[in-house]
Amino acid sequence: MLYMPREEGQGLVEYALILVLVAIVVIVILTLLGTQVSAVFSRIVEALNF
Repeated sequence: MLYMPREEGQGLVEYALILVLVAIVVIVILTLLGTQVSAVFSRIVEALNF
């Protein structure tokens, strides 16, 4: 019988790398825009409080 390499774990590793990359992008975006988003939410809360 020929040796057949198992590639089942390869797909899982690729998905994990994609997930890590997306998480890093989200963290960078929130770091850069966090204060602006916070200001928008503060204005919304102030407007709702009358």
